[in-house]
Amino acid sequence: MKLRVQFIIFVILMQSALIILALHFVGSQTFIFILAELLIIASIVYSVKLYNSLIRPINFIISSIDNIKSQDFSAKYVSVGQKEMDQLIEIHNRMIEQLREERIRHQEQNLFLDRLINASPSGIIILDADDRVVSFNPAIDKFFWVKTSSIEGKKINELSGGLFDGLHNLNEGESIVIKLSGVKTYKAHKAHFVNKGFKQYFILIEELTEEIRKAEKKSYEKIIRMMSHEINNSIGAINSILHSSLNYSSQLNDEDRKDYVNALDVAIERNNKLNRFMGNFADIVRIPPPAKTRYSLNKLVSDVAVLMSSGCSNRNIMLDLALDGTCDDIYIDVQQFEQVLVNIVKNSVESIDKNGVIEIETKNNKLMYLKITDNGAGISKEVQDHLFTPFYSSKRNGQGIGLTLIREILINHGCEFSLETRADGKTEFLIIFNEAKTV
Repeated sequence: MKLRVQFIIFVILMQSALIILALHFVGSQTFIFILAELLIIASIVYSVKLYNSLIRPINFIISSIDNIKSQDFSAKYVSVGQKEMDQLIEIHNRMIEQLREERIRHQEQNLFLDRLINASPSGIIILDADDRVVSFNPAIDKFFWVKTSSIEGKKINELSGGLFDGLHNLNEGESIVIKLSGVKTYKAHKAHFVNKGFKQYFILIEELTEEIRKAEKKSYEKIIRMMSHEINNSIGAINSILHSSLNYSSQLNDEDRKDYVNALDVAIERNNKLNRFMGNFADIVRIPPPAKTRYSLNKLVSDVAVLMSSGCSNRNIMLDLALDGTCDDIYIDVQQFEQVLVNIVKNSVESIDKNGVIEIETKNNKLMYLKITDNGAGISKEVQDHLFTPFYSSKRNGQGIGLTLIREILINHGCEFSLETRADGKTEFLIIFNEAKTV
């Protein structure tokens, strides 16, 4: 039973008792009866006033609770001249003001956090307690080659391919480095924040590719320049001495002269090979900025195919071209890009060795891309992790220069690229033209 109902019942009972008592004085003691009636009237008036004084705070509290429930923190009350009521109103207004300020501060923080997350160049995936994807920022799109809207609501361990595979065993507070196709390098870190009293996890993904490439390039350029300087100086002086020594061959006996000359020739040739070997490394350092001109992508592919056709025929390897006639011209350094395609096709030929197929495809689908696929031996997991690492080679006599040269030229052209063996066993080199597209 509500308090106001109880109060009304109490007042009715008290007034009823007073009326019954007053009726005993009717006729016998008129003065006392009139006095009793006046007291009853005064009691009723006072009860009404007391009722209003007691019920008003209750109504006020109910109204305040309703405002808080509806999160209306704009309602404030003015003083009514009653001490207890005014104290309650003052407390209410102060509490509402604090709640309003807290809500504004909370909204501003959330808005700032949302804008910060959306503007962040790092990818952020927010998870729930079950490791299901709740939300993610726009930067995630550039890290995953999938439609990111399809990952919402799924567990991280249920997603596969690319970066997802590296995130499966990522624990809270742990940071890992993930390398994809030997080209892209990412750092992933898992942490948590408290939301409404509960832990909520998130994964922060940063791309380190460019920073690592710059650090690598700075290091090997310095080493190559130092080595090239020392070796060239030494080889020049040694060859000069060796050539001078050949002049003394006429002073030797006929039976010794031949061995003497052969020994010096071998030493000179070895020095020349060492010079050429060092020159190959120096070429990486000396790659000039691309001198871009407008050129047909399909013509470039056709020219390279003609150039490589003889070597492929000798090994019974078929070059299969699938050129999209809608491909636009692109802005590239033709000579540098020819070298890229020649190196890629050459690697495919060496992977196949004999009796195989190399497919070269161009496509114009919003962005233009070039795809070179072969059915050769494929790339092992161990080699995959080291692709495009400067001077790493899986070949017995390889110098690890080819892919490094390809990487530098493609990066200078603003292209995205990847090299991997697909699930069907074919090895694919994909080049996506971004900055090289027609302007």
